[in-house]
Amino acid sequence: MSNDADVIIAGAGMAGATLALALKQGGLEPLLIDPVVFDDQLAPSFDGRASAIAYANFRGWRALGLAEHFEPHAQRIEQILVTDATTPGAASGKPLPFFLRFDSDEIADRSDGEPLGYMLENRRTRSGLAAGVAKAGIQVLAPARVAGVTTDSAGAHVALTDGRVLNAPLVVGAEGRVSPIREAAGIGTIGWDYRQTGVVATVRMERPHEGVAHEYFLPGGPFAILPLTDNRASLVWTESTAHAKALVAARPEVFHAHLMRRFGPFLGQVTIEGPVFSYPLSLQLAERLYAPRVALLGDAAHGNHPIAGQGLNMGLKGAAALAEVLTDAARLGEDIGSEAVLERYARWRRFDTVMLSAGMDAFVHLFSNDNPLLRLARGVGMAAVNRIAPARKFFMQEAGGAMGDLPRLLRGESL
Repeated sequence: MSNDADVIIAGAGMAGATLALALKQGGLEPLLIDPVVFDDQLAPSFDGRASAIAYANFRGWRALGLAEHFEPHAQRIEQILVTDATTPGAASGKPLPFFLRFDSDEIADRSDGEPLGYMLENRRTRSGLAAGVAKAGIQVLAPARVAGVTTDSAGAHVALTDGRVLNAPLVVGAEGRVSPIREAAGIGTIGWDYRQTGVVATVRMERPHEGVAHEYFLPGGPFAILPLTDNRASLVWTESTAHAKALVAARPEVFHAHLMRRFGPFLGQVTIEGPVFSYPLSLQLAERLYAPRVALLGDAAHGNHPIAGQGLNMGLKGAAALAEVLTDAARLGEDIGSEAVLERYARWRRFDTVMLSAGMDAFVHLFSNDNPLLRLARGVGMAAVNRIAPARKFFMQEAGGAMGDLPRLLRGESL
């Protein structure tokens, strides 16, 4: 059987494209398949979200030669302020007794002066990755859609809806939560709907945000103000699904009035820029990270609530780990699609994925309610962590992706 690539990656999103670039750097030939061409993915109306990128993952992008594309659009997060509130508008008043403050200066000696993370609009991330993929000469089939996958001892055979069949030793499902690759491999999922929706908008503020990210835990869900370049911010406003639908459908002046109640006047007048987006929130975990000649990555492997901003970061860390496992195996002459090789990837990422997903799920249930006992418990916990410097530093390093057994890319090293 002649192969069309060393690795076929279904899904040219942020995790899939990062994996392709890492594999190319490691000497393998990837091939990307996506239903949407890159140009359409870069349109402001395609994805209105912005993502908090852990500094270790940003370091990995630098190691892949992407710094020139990302750094002009990346906003450093210098501080994170987390507060608990009983009513909207708490942002404008005196802080409650229970709050958490994280400051990048506290871990500067361990992070080489990196911030707590970088805020980057998803369309900017997609644009930078598309430029990197083109420069690396990676083959992209788009628009193209996977119809099915079969595997045998010779490799994976990916059938496209246009009738073509592509062959490779390994196929990676990185298409998102609805993954034809995962379904074809017979890998089930577990999870549940939070009955919440994230309302996302970009705003411009009158006063400087100074690189501070705010997260207010309200009974309906968290309300996050995440700093962007040019004194803008990305708002991630979590509400019950019914309330979110009403917000998105409201007249602009009504939406703005509700927004200001939650935002408060501490950054002056706020102007909404661009459309308002909404995304349903749920938890979905794949029961396994691989099957014979199939590996899962990104949202195809784990879809989480954005409460801690770790969803994309988990996917990027997984891409760095999978690329390292595959390139090392290829250099040793191993079959990169064998279960022995894929088990190394799963073993590396399984515990971290499950623990982070469980932790974020616990946060959702702990903070998205107005139960007085739970409110007291979480307030005491926040106050305790805020008073213990080693605990704060641990959480900052964990959120920065710098804890544990890091892939070489996340240490700033090339493959």
